[in-house]
Amino acid sequence: MGKYSVRIKDSYGVFTLPQLSDISKGWLRCVIPHVKSLKQMTEFDQRSDTPWPSAIDTGCGNHAAAVSLAAKLRGIPAYIVIPKNAPKCKVENVKRYDGHVIWSKPTMQSRESTAAKVQDETGALLVHPFNDGRIISGQGTIALELLEQVPMVDTIVVPISGGGLISGVALAAKAMNPSIRILAAEPTGADDVAQSKAAGKIVTLAQTHTIADGLRAHLGDLTCSIYVISFLFIKIDPEKYEPSMKTRPIVRDLVDEVITVEEGEIVEAMRMCYEILKVAVEPSGAVGLAAVLSQQFREMPTLNQCKNIVIVLSGGNVDLEIIWKSLSLQS
Repeated sequence: MGKYSVRIKDSYGVFTLPQLSDISKGWLRCVIPHVKSLKQMTEFDQRSDTPWPSAIDTGCGNHAAAVSLAAKLRGIPAYIVIPKNAPKCKVENVKRYDGHVIWSKPTMQSRESTAAKVQDETGALLVHPFNDGRIISGQGTIALELLEQVPMVDTIVVPISGGGLISGVALAAKAMNPSIRILAAEPTGADDVAQSKAAGKIVTLAQTHTIADGLRAHLGDLTCSIYVISFLFIKIDPEKYEPSMKTRPIVRDLVDEVITVEEGEIVEAMRMCYEILKVAVEPSGAVGLAAVLSQQFREMPTLNQCKNIVIVLSGGNVDLEIIWKSLSLQS
């Protein structure tokens, strides 16, 4: 990683992690695809050739804040459906960009039904936090920039919930380097992806139990089953693209392994990020590091193929009071 890096040594070995020199760049990477997508989607309603009046979102993290800002820049209101147990900092981020907070119960079913109700009442356009091709393609820019700067990477570890982030990363990375390994990381208390991979179909959980509030969703039909715009990452005419390639399942076929981690491992990874990297990473963002430090990772049969590993730290929305409590319980 060059001179702008920090080395972590513990009982598992030595890891080299990038020193983050421009945190704002990550936030811009999150916002710009939403601005472009919302611009495209609100240009006109294909059924009536009239502009969409507003946008609605069911996310509550960076996606929700990005939709709020993108809608504000477009001059339209954004209605953000947020579960009542969402971290306060995520709610404040939405309000900071003039998003209208609509509360739901802390279940995916409630969030989706609440969003449908608001959509019926307002005529707003739904901007799905992960099950949308435009959002997925925006997430793929992470892998594009990464492999342009560090082409020797052979393994990328990504947190997973709905699958939008890892779908974009996997499509872009595998298009540039088909042999690269994509590993998903998720909490044991929200392990629907591991179960879905094993079952070969989407498995949803009635309840989730994890501090990683951003990883409590379930896979969407685009992220798990089919995807139709992967040609965006490959310089090929989409009309000449084989149909079988257009509909290739992403998480099932392109994610090589799913690693599940315990709550204590997530908190320890957060502590490591804070104490060594001097970066506050939320629980959902720290699961990738927790995965690489886990026993399951060290016991992978393909571990010897993972020489140059990159971990995506995907969020810094931290309610400090909750985190201090979690850290103290681990002490």
